[in-house]
Amino acid sequence: MEESWNLWHGCRKYSAGCKNCYVYREDGKHDVDSTKVRKTSRFTLPVSRMRDGRYKYPSGTVFWTCFTSDFLIEDADEWRDEAWRMMRERSDCTFIFITKRIARLSECLPPDWGDGWENVHIGCTVENNAEAARRMPVFVNAPIKHKFVCCEPLLERVDLSPWLSDKVEEVIAGGESGTGVRECDFDWVLDLRRQCEEKGVSFRFKQTGAIFRKDGRYYSVPRKLQHAQAKKAGIDYNGKTKPYDGMPRNSGV
Repeated sequence: MEESWNLWHGCRKYSAGCKNCYVYREDGKHDVDSTKVRKTSRFTLPVSRMRDGRYKYPSGTVFWTCFTSDFLIEDADEWRDEAWRMMRERSDCTFIFITKRIARLSECLPPDWGDGWENVHIGCTVENNAEAARRMPVFVNAPIKHKFVCCEPLLERVDLSPWLSDKVEEVIAGGESGTGVRECDFDWVLDLRRQCEEKGVSFRFKQTGAIFRKDGRYYSVPRKLQHAQAKKAGIDYNGKTKPYDGMPRNSGV
C-alpha cells in the first residue's frame, strides 16, 4: 500500500530547480500563497487509528512524505520532532522524502538517529552541476541508510561520477512539466545513465518533461505521456543495490 503524507504544505524557492515548481503552479490555481508553510490536517496520518484501535494504514505501507514542501525547511522546525516520532513509531512502514536542503540534515535529525533508520529513504535533488558540487559531498557522507539522487528537473549535463558509489542506491532523472519550462536533452539523460552503469548504481528515467530534445530535434510532450515516453525509452538500469521501485506520479516538477 502507498499513501501520500504531506504533513506540511508550502515552501520557498531555493535554487534553479525551483523556478517552475509544480506546487506553486497548483496553488496558483486556487489563490493559495505557496510561501506560507503550514501544518496540514493529515499531519498525524501514519499513526491514525480505526475504531477498533488498529492503525488505519497497515504494516508495510509506503508513505511518500512531504512532496508539497521540503521536509527540512526551516519553517517546519517546530513540528519535525513529532514527525520523526511518528516515523519511529511506525518502523514497520517506509517513509520516503526528497530535499534540496540537505545541508540542514545534521541539525534536524533526532537524537537516536545513529547511522540512519532502516525505514527512512532520503533523496537529494540535484538539478545542475553547481548544486551537485554543493550538495553531493554532504549527501554521500550523511548518515542515511537509503540514499537516492533526484535529477529533476535536469537542467544541463550533470557529472555525478565523483560521488556515485554503493552509498547511493539510485539516480532518477526527468524533465520539467508545465508551461514556460526548460528543455530536457536526451543526451544529458543518457550520460547520467552511463555514469550510473559504470559505478553500478541503479538509474531510472522517470519523465521526459514538456520540452524534450532528442537527436537535435525538439518535441512537445503532453503531461499525460511524459512518464510513458520515458519508460518507452527502455534505458532504466538495475545496479548492485535494488532501490524501492516507484515514485508517485505527482511528484514531478
